[in-house]
Amino acid sequence: MDATATATPFSTLIRTTSHEQHTEAETSTFMSDLLGARLGVDAYARYTEQLWFVYRALEDDAEALRSDPVAGPFIQSELMRTAALERDLTHLRGADWREGLEPLPATALYADRVAECARTWPAGYIAHHYTRYLGDLSGGQIIRDRAEKTWGFTRKGDGVRFYVFEGIANPASFKRGYRELLDAVNADDREKQRIVDECKRAFSLNTAVLQELGEVFPLST
Repeated sequence: MDATATATPFSTLIRTTSHEQHTEAETSTFMSDLLGARLGVDAYARYTEQLWFVYRALEDDAEALRSDPVAGPFIQSELMRTAALERDLTHLRGADWREGLEPLPATALYADRVAECARTWPAGYIAHHYTRYLGDLSGGQIIRDRAEKTWGFTRKGDGVRFYVFEGIANPASFKRGYRELLDAVNADDREKQRIVDECKRAFSLNTAVLQELGEVFPLST
């Protein structure tokens, strides 16, 4: 990182330098079709299934990271999503939703990378933590709103509980606090650059999942 980068708050740096990859993920054909109500609820359920694999990778080793000097401050129970995802999947697929469930190839790669960072590189884990949870608190609320309107889910109820953070009363304040954690991250400039690079990788891994979902659910013409 150069002197200018060092002077820039890390939360700003990580957002601006990964903007291109972030936009690519947000504007995927699958997500556009899903948000545009051009796909059925089965596509939404399949997307939710893929999220479950990724969040298990994020959260299965989270407790072991609580005491880590780098990743520890980011491990906050009110962010955890696995239980909410499982409740949504029960609503969407029934009580036996786990039977025969397999991740898409891109999802398996994504989850494996998250788990690898959680086990071996706490600073890299932060990149995945940031791209997922801050996205859920921000753009994820658009998905919730569209899902409620398109498929008739109860507002903030079963089917969209993944997007409802009951332990966070003020999302805007929480996100400010999260960015302060990023600014204070216990890493030197070289390690911060590696986190930024991993953040870009995280968005690309997510985009690959959305691309595969787009192949599973091509919009009929």
